[in-house]
Amino acid sequence: MKKIESILIMIFLLFTGYEILTESESILNSVSFSLNIFKNNVFPSLFPFFVLSNLLVNYGLVEFMSNIFKGFMNKFFKINSRCAFIFFMSIISGNPANAKYTRELYLNGDIDRFEAIKVLSFSSFASPLFILGTVSVFLNNYEAALLVLICHYVGNFIVGLLLRNYHPSNLEDKASFKKAINEMHRKRISNKDSFGVIITNSLIQSINTLLLILGVITVCLVLTTIINNIFSINDVYRSALNGFIEMTQGLKYIGMEDIPLRLKSTLTVMIISFGGLSVHMQIMSILNDTDIKYLPFLCMRLLASLISSFLLFISFNYWINL
Repeated sequence: MKKIESILIMIFLLFTGYEILTESESILNSVSFSLNIFKNNVFPSLFPFFVLSNLLVNYGLVEFMSNIFKGFMNKFFKINSRCAFIFFMSIISGNPANAKYTRELYLNGDIDRFEAIKVLSFSSFASPLFILGTVSVFLNNYEAALLVLICHYVGNFIVGLLLRNYHPSNLEDKASFKKAINEMHRKRISNKDSFGVIITNSLIQSINTLLLILGVITVCLVLTTIINNIFSINDVYRSALNGFIEMTQGLKYIGMEDIPLRLKSTLTVMIISFGGLSVHMQIMSILNDTDIKYLPFLCMRLLASLISSFLLFISFNYWINL
């Protein structure tokens, strides 16, 4: 069986190489498009947050937020309050930042493996700037994009509620602002590295992670190009398939389809909540040196995709007519 697997992998790689050589123009266009996505969307939106998050972790924001949001994290998700940092920072910065924050806190010993799996599953957000900026242009409708944003966030929140009894963390004391300040201060003074060393390490780690993301996006776009060249399928199905492989390209094509806005928006939020194969590969790559399991994350993204698309579909007509 393993020999057959090796043969199939080799056939796939050789076929991919053949397609790259014979369809070089379309492949080069897809690579160029991946660089544009990285330059215009990924790097500007993620780089500042990646650097900032490293600095914030080193200077005690995790300890501060864990005390401030104890009640919220305990009541709704039954999870270690340190996960509040991952949850709220992921809302702002978007995918795959949640994997980076989860990895950092897990390797630092701030959360255990079950807490890492749990928070990773319901903190997979698309950046609000991406949805309200780029997606609203694709849909040519700001109100529809805003509904996509709301349903996407609510879908994640519902997944978090459904997971609250999955290895619940020990409930902690009530929030204390004074204790939050004291623990933040204790973390800062316990850090022996200078600011120069900390920011240099932050820059190196952030750039390495972003280059990894660029590589994954490029591979997925080349894959979608090869699929589009080989198979002749309905344009809507092709756009959706592209979106489930590389999100941005698929959303762009869906926006161009001559279908009702309600269907466009439903497909859009479904793809955004799932994340696309590209985002999943980025997250797997970031977590590669940990024992955080991927399968629960995949299952919860499928569930979030169904929940958010259902919410949008049933609320669309009411929302647009407000």
